[in-house]
Amino acid sequence: MVAELGDLVAELRATVVELNESLSARDLRIAELEKLLEESRRSGKRQSAPFSKGTPKDEPARPGRKSGDEHGRHGHRAVPVRPDRELAAPLPGCCPECGGDVDHERDTEQWQVELPEARPVVTRFVVGVGRCRRCGKRVQGRHRDQTSDALGAAGSQVGPRVKAWAAWLHYELGLSFGKCARLLGRLGIPVTAGALSSGAQTTGAALVPVHQEIVRRVNAARMVVMDETGWRVGGFGAWLWVATAEGVTAYNVADGRGFTEATILLDDDYDGVLVRDGWAPYRKYEAATHQTCTAHLLRRAGEMIEGNPSWARGTPRQVKDILLEGLAARDLGARRRKATAAELTDRIELLAEQAHPYDANRKLVAHLYNERLALFTFLTHPGVDATNWRGEQAVRPAVVNRKVWGGNRTWRGANTQSRVTSVLRTAAQQGIDAIDWLTRYARAPDHALVPLFTQ
Repeated sequence: MVAELGDLVAELRATVVELNESLSARDLRIAELEKLLEESRRSGKRQSAPFSKGTPKDEPARPGRKSGDEHGRHGHRAVPVRPDRELAAPLPGCCPECGGDVDHERDTEQWQVELPEARPVVTRFVVGVGRCRRCGKRVQGRHRDQTSDALGAAGSQVGPRVKAWAAWLHYELGLSFGKCARLLGRLGIPVTAGALSSGAQTTGAALVPVHQEIVRRVNAARMVVMDETGWRVGGFGAWLWVATAEGVTAYNVADGRGFTEATILLDDDYDGVLVRDGWAPYRKYEAATHQTCTAHLLRRAGEMIEGNPSWARGTPRQVKDILLEGLAARDLGARRRKATAAELTDRIELLAEQAHPYDANRKLVAHLYNERLALFTFLTHPGVDATNWRGEQAVRPAVVNRKVWGGNRTWRGANTQSRVTSVLRTAAQQGIDAIDWLTRYARAPDHALVPLFTQ
């Protein structure tokens, strides 16, 4: 009997060991699947994700305007102020259907806007060259429309307006230099992609003081919004940083995503309000007042409500309710907004003191606790954004361009990218025609005479 019991115990022990091994393997598999799920969620939020909207519907809605009277505002082209020419379209001598006589009833108008025939303007500068009788130094004349003193093999150039158009097409609209060259060729200006790239480098070098002034104005702003996104330089990974404020935006391509790279655009002692996402290096701006992006947190909580097991959805629901209450409080008076911010911060701290058995919930609550002083700054500081939408809007055009031509080939090109895009974005914020400004800037003997800032 004892021997049988011993055999049974040994068998049970072997079963227990086998079950423990099976449980361990299952736990490892669950951890692996949770990691893959989290990576999938994050990749879906990245701006570098494909522009897919999922599987097409079997019966998609009909494209275009809705029929009936409630299809929206009726739109039409505005009538031009004045015509450059007038042409008559008289009645025919007889009806085209039956050949009968036609009685004139009235005249009406039709307007048409057309591109003119492209005819580039070629200028030949006769440049005087001499030598000083006193010091023997070579002296060369310079016309105000010239942008370079180069002669000889480099004496045939494209003008500043062509370079400005190429910069706008490449850095703003995302065309490659090759496509820019093809477009300009259609307009009667034969030019190579290499020449446009070289011209962009020259423009970027001339814009160094302008970019420095943009960065200075960003640092002087009361509120700055920052963001960063992946970039490529020479095929290797890099980061595009953006810092935007009222009327100015500065870009910089850097080889890292840390605090050191952030301080290239925003000084480490910045003491205004910094609106940003939850990336940890931003917290090192110790002199600044912080506002973390509420939209990022709401999106994260919503994904957890959908993806968590049913028993683990209470925590993200509580987080979502707290954040939505904070957003709703923006319409309250100043005193009630401050009281609401204090109350909601207390609720975050109480939530952090509770036990959260689900790992994803623990991470969310820990992150919120670290960010608790930056969650509701928009309630206590009038005019502060609750999200970093300004930064994301500034990043988006650059991300679209990266999808088209993949980033920069060299770090010199990356520096040019930073300066030119900073000027183009700032010009748009200032209400200035960027092409016209770049043309005047290139022609001015003293670049300081061509200000970029209207405010």
